[in-house]
Amino acid sequence: MDTKLTGSHASSNVTFYIGKIPIIGNAILAPMDGITDSPFRQLCKKMGSAASVSEFVNALNLINGHPHIEEQLPFSESERPFAYQIFDNNVSRIVDTAKYLMKYKPDFIDINMGCSNRSVANRGAGAGLMRDHKKVELLFKTITNTLTVPVTAKIRLGWDVNELNFLEIAHILEDNGCSCISLHARTRVQQYGGKADWDSIASLVDAVTIPVIGNGDIQHSNQITELISYTGCNAVMIGRAAIGNPWIFQKEKQEQISNQDRYLTMKDHLDLMVEYYEHRGIILFRKHLKKYLSIPDISKESIQKAFTFTNPDQLAQYLQGILHC
Repeated sequence: MDTKLTGSHASSNVTFYIGKIPIIGNAILAPMDGITDSPFRQLCKKMGSAASVSEFVNALNLINGHPHIEEQLPFSESERPFAYQIFDNNVSRIVDTAKYLMKYKPDFIDINMGCSNRSVANRGAGAGLMRDHKKVELLFKTITNTLTVPVTAKIRLGWDVNELNFLEIAHILEDNGCSCISLHARTRVQQYGGKADWDSIASLVDAVTIPVIGNGDIQHSNQITELISYTGCNAVMIGRAAIGNPWIFQKEKQEQISNQDRYLTMKDHLDLMVEYYEHRGIILFRKHLKKYLSIPDISKESIQKAFTFTNPDQLAQYLQGILHC
């Protein structure tokens, strides 16, 4: 583990701790499958994200040797404090996966108990794992006694409005060594629809003694402070609102970002993608490109043309031209 993360810090700089890991800052990039790869995590960390969490690692894929899984695992030292997020419905596979991932020296391990995707939740993984209290207890009792790093959990309110069991799950987690809980304040059935229930985040804060990270309906930088003030949570996780807007971690409003800063950030992100993925980097960058360019000054036709470039330097030059910087 990086000793810089566990050494003494001025208490005024540390927002909270995950185990003995100091977290400096109150906004964290939420893990998103296919989005929060190492280049995007590096960019958001540079912008102010207080920690980095991997895209979720499917324990089955790792154990069965999926051809692309190893590409997903490297991370930069600049991303620390860093966690791998693991999902599965099998205790032994999750623990074995965590043990394997320790060779990369993550600062902590996060268990995904919040994914609402049907293919995940319906097999008892992600949010589906919350339906089996005994399995959650066994998992955390086993994994926290096996690993030497903190273990955290990302959960939802429950399966649906008739099964709001987040407080029961939270007590099981805390009683079995969990170091921090992130709560996406929606049910599995809601997925990303409807309004996030910030009152439930406040209830969780009152119910446990370990740190709580709130998640849900953060669209603008001023809502970071609003959620923390309203619920008393230690920090917030920001997911979809950070795509195309990593400045949210600098507490800046997107409409106030100059075209010059927008271009430089996009160029930085593109360079990181090409460095990480080589020739595939520019193609994979496209999932961010539309969001970056979704501003009044840029026409739909200009955005469509940006998707036609296969040379990073030519794309960068084009972006600089349409942003007039």
